[in-house]
Amino acid sequence: MPFDHNDHYHRLLLRQVPPSCRTALDVGCGTGRFAHRLADLGIEVDAIDPSEEAVSEARARAGRALGDRGPRFQPADVTQTELPGGHYDFISCLASVHHMPFGTVAALRDALAPGGVLVILGCYPERTRLDWAWSLAAVPVNAVARLAVFVRDKLAAAATDRDRDRMRAPVAQPTMPLPQIRREAAVLLPGCRIRRLLFWRYLLVFRNRS
Repeated sequence: MPFDHNDHYHRLLLRQVPPSCRTALDVGCGTGRFAHRLADLGIEVDAIDPSEEAVSEARARAGRALGDRGPRFQPADVTQTELPGGHYDFISCLASVHHMPFGTVAALRDALAPGGVLVILGCYPERTRLDWAWSLAAVPVNAVARLAVFVRDKLAAAATDRDRDRMRAPVAQPTMPLPQIRREAAVLLPGCRIRRLLFWRYLLVFRNRS
């Protein structure tokens, strides 16, 4: 039953886009669903992912959806890519930071334009009692959400399209616990805000005030 935890938070992430945002970078874009939502706002979007298969699917969907106004998808590993300094008004990472050394956020920070915003929808392993309490709370909500999506799709008779949408980029299990994420982020992204979300996620928001 297809319920995507990352997609669930798209609207929350879009609320972090700064006013008059013109340029954005989506890191670990997968098949491009969030990059498409940014492009729908009239933003010029660069979207990168190390999976060539995912980028190929993202490009195909971009061609169908937005034509020349779609995101620019490129297969690239952000840890080996030189990003333009002070360029992007908005940078997003959806469930991708745990695929790379956390210190990579420093390069993303430096790629922000003055007033730019970096948002990370991150994953973390359950290590503390509080982690397990949030996980336990998420289980019944997750089950209800999955059932609701399943029923909606059945009623919409959209099985064929959904099969394409279920294609996923490679996944990895997170290893850095949330307390360590908070400590390292405080050094690399001073002034950032981190809050725990349901569905085994956290939201990090950093604003470049330079």
